[in-house]
Amino acid sequence: MNDSGMQYRRVGNSGLEVSAISIGGWLTFGGSIEERTTSNILAMAIEAGVNFVDLADAYAKGAAEEAAGRALAHVPRHELVISSKCFWPQSDAPNDHGLSRKHILESCDRSLGRLGMDYLDLFFCHREDPDVPLEETIRAMDHLVNQGKVLYWGTSCWSADSLQRAHALCREHGWHGPIVEQPEYNLLNREIEGGVQSAVRESGMGLVCWSPLAGGLLTGKYDQGVPSGTRGADTNWLKKQLTDHGRERLCAFSELASAAQLKPSQLALAWILHQDSVAAVITGATRVEQLQENLGALGVSLEPETLTALEELFPPVGV
Repeated sequence: MNDSGMQYRRVGNSGLEVSAISIGGWLTFGGSIEERTTSNILAMAIEAGVNFVDLADAYAKGAAEEAAGRALAHVPRHELVISSKCFWPQSDAPNDHGLSRKHILESCDRSLGRLGMDYLDLFFCHREDPDVPLEETIRAMDHLVNQGKVLYWGTSCWSADSLQRAHALCREHGWHGPIVEQPEYNLLNREIEGGVQSAVRESGMGLVCWSPLAGGLLTGKYDQGVPSGTRGADTNWLKKQLTDHGRERLCAFSELASAAQLKPSQLALAWILHQDSVAAVITGATRVEQLQENLGALGVSLEPETLTALEELFPPVGV
């Protein structure tokens, strides 16, 4: 922890340290919010000690990287941990998607160009690619690390089996292995506890988790339904979650947060940060006030009775 109160955690067994609360650009930077707002959010994040900014070539079709690059241009590069990702199609060209060597290398160069940077701290395989040999994907990532364009690489939404296979290949051939998995993880989605979390721990990887607030469901704003003008009003997935039982559970969660003198979002984030192998939660924000609220999860120590109540309210997969 530094003077700002930020906590820093090592990513698995690597030497890389990231802020426990990070900021991501999915659905926000270069898209739903103005660039001035992006700059204000990132400025507040940096001032609060956030060093990890998570991006991807697919976010706003590259505009998120451009907006973040401009907003962070004045920040000394060594103070930042910048990540991007590749996998999703960037055009109709037959090789402009997936995890082939060609697409990985070209995607990295394009991301660096949009960011105005010389290297990425982290480069993620945004999904698995069953159409490309795993060896080809890993060798491309290893090549980028050896070039210095990427310092570490990771995976996102990979299965436990694929993570284990990847590390076995890296050990066999002496390649740089992935140090981090980026899964969706929140109280409403605990699927990684069924195997991915164990594979991550056994291989010495860390977790940086996206959608920690379940698309806003764990913020309290949907407890009474879907307010007009919110993202949930246009998202079928959220509407399906807001059944009578779903709302009852969300209301109970908000009451539990209130009893702990926390905002619902703070309780949701604190719970994830309490979990095994988690290095960071990736938060989004459309307003600086949302970032301020999320930062309030830092340093929260959850009481045993609160943890028990959360387990009962949101039981693990298969329970």
